[in-house]
Amino acid sequence: MHINLFIQSRGHHEAAWRHPKASPLPLTDIDYTVQMAQKAEAGLFDSIFLADVLGLWNDVQTTPFNWLEPVTTLASLAMATKHIGLIATASTTYTEPYNLARQFCSLDHISRGRIGWNIVTTWSPQAGGNFGGIGEVGHADRYERAEEYMTVVKGLWDSWADDAVLDDRAGGRYADARKVRPIDHAGACYKVKGPLNLPRSPQGRPVFVQAGSSDTGRRFAARHAEAVFTAHLEKSTAKAFYADLKALVAEIGRNPGDVIVLPGLSPIIGSTEAEARRFSDELNELSDPEVGRNRLSLRFGGHDFSHLPLDRKLTPADFPDTRTVEASRSRTEVIVGFVREQQPTLRQLLAKLAGARGHFTFEGTPEQVTDLMEDWVSKGVADGFNLMPPVLPEMLDVFISEVVPVLQRRGLFRTSYEGSTLRSHFGLSRPDVRIGE
Repeated sequence: MHINLFIQSRGHHEAAWRHPKASPLPLTDIDYTVQMAQKAEAGLFDSIFLADVLGLWNDVQTTPFNWLEPVTTLASLAMATKHIGLIATASTTYTEPYNLARQFCSLDHISRGRIGWNIVTTWSPQAGGNFGGIGEVGHADRYERAEEYMTVVKGLWDSWADDAVLDDRAGGRYADARKVRPIDHAGACYKVKGPLNLPRSPQGRPVFVQAGSSDTGRRFAARHAEAVFTAHLEKSTAKAFYADLKALVAEIGRNPGDVIVLPGLSPIIGSTEAEARRFSDELNELSDPEVGRNRLSLRFGGHDFSHLPLDRKLTPADFPDTRTVEASRSRTEVIVGFVREQQPTLRQLLAKLAGARGHFTFEGTPEQVTDLMEDWVSKGVADGFNLMPPVLPEMLDVFISEVVPVLQRRGLFRTSYEGSTLRSHFGLSRPDVRIGE
């Protein structure tokens, strides 16, 4: 199975930053991120992943949700690691395609072929207010822009043939100009002449990662993604998502095996179930329901939940129609679906979301965590996992020392790196250059 480490804040529980076993380093200290990446590499993980936000959220007083910009951070991680894949988030809405293509091509050269791009379309008032020329962009419009964006960046990454660079010192020819072509793109949103001013990278282009689970997001993933991060509170919805996405990939004419699905998993691991529950209780005691209520409001595009009592059972009627939400629609659908099925109180829902923002949480022993992972992979729910330790580095260390060996004994996880690129770790082929088509 594939395992990616999602590095965020001091862990994925909203109170992780307060826990005594969380890292003491500032989030802006590059040593913190380097240490997490090196631990994951020692654990033979496929990759690490850095999320991004393009504005400061309104809860900075109580939540450390700001960290180093991921593209520049990956350049540092590339020099501090040798094998592990490196994935960064970048927005199609608020980044020029030529700049992004150049940055990620450079990163792939720097890392010798270990880069992935998490494609996001980005909606938030904070981001819109920071990019005045664009402002806020609606859900449908974001994906329309993203489709054209993909055409541009793919064209730029293919604007050099693999053998365009000759480096013929004796003959005085650096490159074969016939194998370097402009793309001459002129569309509704972008006009880009090209070619890119960098030769084609070791992987041809970065691995395309995507995390949208709305209907529009799934279809975008089916067309473009090679790895999909997805959030589910329950196994049943994760299984349905897996089957639906693989069917969409086949419908479009791609091989479903060329798209790996990695649901988020945030395990609290103890030597006994009681020990795991105690650790969970420690974290929950550090949480503030009002911080969670504010987070829920931000998730639903600023909707006011202040009138809801904490201990009344919720219904879908307590939430806005997810079709009208311009923020991360897929996550709001997960939340409302959970409310429809489980009818939690607001307090219970906020506690559930505090663990990992709508991803699957679990408390148990190393063997129980391994059983869960094996079950999901063998039953067609996942191809691996986007591991989201609730507290870093504590729960990452426990996972590597206690769970990884069990996975290896069962023949479910590698015992050494066999390839040198992220594509090889994920079992993906290198795309052929399409120059001249």
